[in-house]
Amino acid sequence: MPSSNSLPTHHLDPFHKERHRTSTNAIFGYNNLPVQHQIQGFELYSSEGMIPDYGPAKSTFYRVGITLKGTIHMQLGLEHFDIAPLSLTFSIPGQVHCKSNASPDIFGYYILFSPTFLEGLLNHLNMSAEFPFYDYCGSQLLQCNEQEINEIVSFIEKIDGELQSDNTGKVTAIKMYLYLLLLTAKRSYERQLPLNNVSPTTHMVTQFHKLVSQHFLQFRQVSDYARMLNVTPNHLNRVVKNTTNRTASDAIQEMLVQEAKVLLQNTALSISEISYQLDFSEPAAFNHFFRKLTGGTPLGYRSMS
Repeated sequence: MPSSNSLPTHHLDPFHKERHRTSTNAIFGYNNLPVQHQIQGFELYSSEGMIPDYGPAKSTFYRVGITLKGTIHMQLGLEHFDIAPLSLTFSIPGQVHCKSNASPDIFGYYILFSPTFLEGLLNHLNMSAEFPFYDYCGSQLLQCNEQEINEIVSFIEKIDGELQSDNTGKVTAIKMYLYLLLLTAKRSYERQLPLNNVSPTTHMVTQFHKLVSQHFLQFRQVSDYARMLNVTPNHLNRVVKNTTNRTASDAIQEMLVQEAKVLLQNTALSISEISYQLDFSEPAAFNHFFRKLTGGTPLGYRSMS
């Protein structure tokens, strides 16, 4: 099976900004920030200048999005979210994600940071244990109250102030403000846990979707995920079909076609090379699979991207 580490991902480098932003004169965060003020492994932006439709893509960094006004649709793995005001979204390194349908009045902020950025405050290996929204098993959409959002925005403003300055210890200060922002989000997450109780079948489907999002490159059979969930393949198929009106195999194939789109958009690999990298027996099989799920050919998709 192909390794997820061999697949294209976006990095926090000078070229990444062009993929998710348009030119704007706004002075906030990293937008038009002088090079000498920039910090390795960390970026902050407002939604002004944000490209509204983005992905599917993968990245090597964590993301936290803060939506204050308007709405936007986001897909993280197999989960689809309609993002409303006063909400936070989180994405994990290596996770396939995309966004679309931003309303004209959309406004908020987003932070990008490398897995090791918080070293000294938090070991990067403990990120998912410390912050459940950065775990594939956790919820990556969080609806906050006004007090929590105001506190988070205050940390955003403090971070921006540090970015624009030459203050002593600015990097340490930004790390601490980011940690406090994530801690505020964690407390909101924990406050809402009693409200997040769902039926056993809904919980199983959610866990199945999260497992597929995490392991689809290594495991392609429904039986693999049934084993992880300690149920039979027939039971898993029945629950997924009854809840989503789609089969468990459909979910696995959806993630695979999302990965194919990432490769087609972001690499110069030939169609044949992509088909073999995704473990298809031959290019014709990959073409047939892609056409079946998207209605078009891989080459046609690449030419429109």
